[in-house]
Amino acid sequence: MVATFAPPPNVIAREPRGAALDLLYDRSPELLIEGPAGTGKTLGVLTKLHICLDKYPKSRALIARKTRESLTESALVEFEAKVLIGRAAGIARGADRARRQRYTYPNGSELVVGGMDKNSKIMSTQYDLIYVPECTELTEDDWESLTTRNRNNVMPYQQMIADCNPSAPTHWLNQRANQGGMVRLLSRHEDNPSVTPAYLDTLRRLTGVRRARLYEGRWAAAEGIVYDNYDPTIHLIDRFPIPAGWRRFRVVDFGYTNPFVCQWWAIDDDGRLYRYRELYATQRLVSDHAGDIARLSAGESYVATVADHDAEDRATLHAAGIPTVPAFKSVTVGIQAVQDRLRPAGDGKPRLFLLRDSLVSRDERLVEAKKPLCTEQEIDGYVWTKTADGRPVKEEPVKVDDHGVDCVRYAVAWADGLGVVKVGAY
Repeated sequence: MVATFAPPPNVIAREPRGAALDLLYDRSPELLIEGPAGTGKTLGVLTKLHICLDKYPKSRALIARKTRESLTESALVEFEAKVLIGRAAGIARGADRARRQRYTYPNGSELVVGGMDKNSKIMSTQYDLIYVPECTELTEDDWESLTTRNRNNVMPYQQMIADCNPSAPTHWLNQRANQGGMVRLLSRHEDNPSVTPAYLDTLRRLTGVRRARLYEGRWAAAEGIVYDNYDPTIHLIDRFPIPAGWRRFRVVDFGYTNPFVCQWWAIDDDGRLYRYRELYATQRLVSDHAGDIARLSAGESYVATVADHDAEDRATLHAAGIPTVPAFKSVTVGIQAVQDRLRPAGDGKPRLFLLRDSLVSRDERLVEAKKPLCTEQEIDGYVWTKTADGRPVKEEPVKVDDHGVDCVRYAVAWADGLGVVKVGAY
């Protein structure tokens, strides 16, 4: 191991440490850099990509996530703000991040940007380096499809790099590394000189499986998870245009300090449910949300808007032209109905789906607090309460980070006719 690192002049901003330093010198065909939140994993990988593209003329690298949209406000922000600086700043000129397809270097090297949801372009060419941030989103089939594109042979070696916070111990990434299919580098908070005590305190205050993964950096499974039959590889699906003939409805869970959630749902001809849009935000008045709901709903009609029971907040929506019906609130019955829809039906398919990238915008307060940003991020930590000896009580879920899953319960209860009288279009 090389003990020190001398950055090429004007190429990178700061000296890498720990796993980020090991990453620079590692030439393994497949590499996983993992660890808790805030250790500098993404910046470390982006720095390596930049050094290699700058060093090897006409080389080509790829950054890919499950969807192209998810890159815009994540890795690409860090790449432009912290890596493409100094003499490299001009590489970021041109198309804005949301529409950018590549970054072109003066020496002819390229960094291509893409998503597995629209993979025809990224799978039609070859690369020297392929980087997947938040790789836990991908399936192993996605990963292995990308390995077939890792053969540009301009650099002296070809490499696949994944980064992630730990997930469940059974996740394919953890298993692939355990079986020797990829080299594992452990990134830790001490590797990141910019991490602050306040940030670490935020992580330390997390609870349950989120604390284990994001603060302790462990591959940990949630104990007593309520929706233990939820599988993101099955129930979280790629976006598609909602057919005009499908019925649509909205569901609202009120909040201010806790998230206000509004979900848009569609029902197909077989009665399956699809959540296709979501507001999930804190620190805003219901009247402000009402304007957003009306704007986002333009051109669509709904057979109902189902809401939590707060009379004042429902009246605010009504005054904004969004009348509501009260949600069916029985927790036990509602959870059972959701569990039933998550199970495969007679044709082998479940009856409830969440479309990827349904979130309208990210709440940066929740980002900083390391809280869920959308419903699908709540599910893995939605657990039953426990007795004093640690046994789950399968009647009462823990009332933490449950605002999106409450909406799912209201949506299923309404669609299944549980205690709610359906009304005409609004």
